[in-house]
Amino acid sequence: MKRVFLTGATGTMGWAGMQEILRYPDRYKLRILARPSQKNKAKLSPYLDRIEVVWGDLTRYEDVLQGVTGSDIVLHVGGMVSPQADYRPTLTRKTNLSAATYIRDAVLAQPQDHQPKVVYIGSVAQMGDRREPLHWGRTGDPICVSAYDHYGLTKAMAERIITNSPIRRWVSLRQSGILYPAILKNYDPIMFHVPIRGVLEWATVEDSGRLLERVCRDEVPEQFWNRYYNIGSGNDYRISNYEFECLLLHAIGVPRPEKIFASHWFTTRNFHGMWYLDGDVLENYLHFRANIPVKEYFRQMAQSSTLPSGLKFAIRSRLVYASYLVPHIVKLSMYCLAMSKEHGTQWWIRHHKSQRIHAYYGSLEAYRAIQPWSKMDLSHPSATPVILNHGYDETKPMSEFTIEDMQRAAAFRGGKCLSTTMVQGDWDTPLQWECAQGHTFEASPRLILLGGHWCPDCFPYPYKGEKNERPWNWDEEAKRNPFFAQLWAPLHEASEHNVYGSEVFEGWEK
Repeated sequence: MKRVFLTGATGTMGWAGMQEILRYPDRYKLRILARPSQKNKAKLSPYLDRIEVVWGDLTRYEDVLQGVTGSDIVLHVGGMVSPQADYRPTLTRKTNLSAATYIRDAVLAQPQDHQPKVVYIGSVAQMGDRREPLHWGRTGDPICVSAYDHYGLTKAMAERIITNSPIRRWVSLRQSGILYPAILKNYDPIMFHVPIRGVLEWATVEDSGRLLERVCRDEVPEQFWNRYYNIGSGNDYRISNYEFECLLLHAIGVPRPEKIFASHWFTTRNFHGMWYLDGDVLENYLHFRANIPVKEYFRQMAQSSTLPSGLKFAIRSRLVYASYLVPHIVKLSMYCLAMSKEHGTQWWIRHHKSQRIHAYYGSLEAYRAIQPWSKMDLSHPSATPVILNHGYDETKPMSEFTIEDMQRAAAFRGGKCLSTTMVQGDWDTPLQWECAQGHTFEASPRLILLGGHWCPDCFPYPYKGEKNERPWNWDEEAKRNPFFAQLWAPLHEASEHNVYGSEVFEGWEK
């Protein structure tokens, strides 16, 4: 039997994974790490005869070490996520980076002949804004976290901590947005941070849970490991944000977006989400998708027993349609949400938050030019992908790569590969690199070519007062890095400037 150590078991994806793993008591012994809160103790009490619980915290090395020791595989799902991450950036940084560091250190502290495999759950948020025509993407594309996205920043940094380490067997699975019944009752102003013309390839919570069990199986081939993959539920789940709003509102019996939202409440850029060119690669390895049509899945979510009884009653009876006044009442409620302090898009406009306006709209003039619903293009985005160049011959077998391939890849990123030799086909031994700014760093070819990472000293770190504090500086990066520019330049005006400094966050951390 395999001992599986799972973090984040009380969260959305972790809970689904726990349920799936417990379906196979003859295969796995499950150990989880959970904070000893009253809520967690009540939630886990029915399972204590089937799981081992390490009552602790991801920010304590001793607790992580206890969970890792003796395990065969580590499923690192836990951490701070949105929307909490948007309100508590310092805690998000501490939690997500400490957790990755302690997972890495605890795994490397194990005997070499019994070092567990590590499954890290990354995020599509690492890839940032992928508007048309660049709304199709794949692993290896440039890491480009959107401004103000502390969750995306910390997920990218944590991924680097784990996948650029001497851990023998790891994999990074970049999770998309998760569909689960409770999403129907989410009520937070960040819902307006999502551009109407943006896209996402969603993943259902059931598919995500199945994925966590399937990756633990013995039949997972050796070539699966030490790679990056995108998690998505497939073609039917590749929808625009407008299409998502229509599906969600219909599921809960609320009128269409045009009836309850104003088009200018939504941002026009600076979020994340893309459709996956390589989304089927993970499915072909692990076969985790149920392939339920997306409209049917939303219908099932609306009927879920996890929804409040009052909301279920409204859905069944469609009472919300019984009165002409209801759309107006709902729209007033939505406007109040868009006016929420600090994170409401209309609060930014009302209070002249120029840096937020610049980040999410481009300019105040661009915000004022947003068309009403009747004039907006609400069609399904293009099915024709624009494929970014990764700067090396992707048809060449990995076993044939030499130092010359690394030097060409570095040059395409505006820098150099300082190492002069490498063992042919060795993607794991770190090499020395230099970026266009002259920063030198050590990284494996996998991290750079397959993961899309580059210089850690050019990466945003907008935490005021810290010694390595750095603002988002993507405009400057695009000027010196052709690999990055092919993503950034088509979506941003050349005259834009970087105004996303750490001063924006002063006084916002709670």
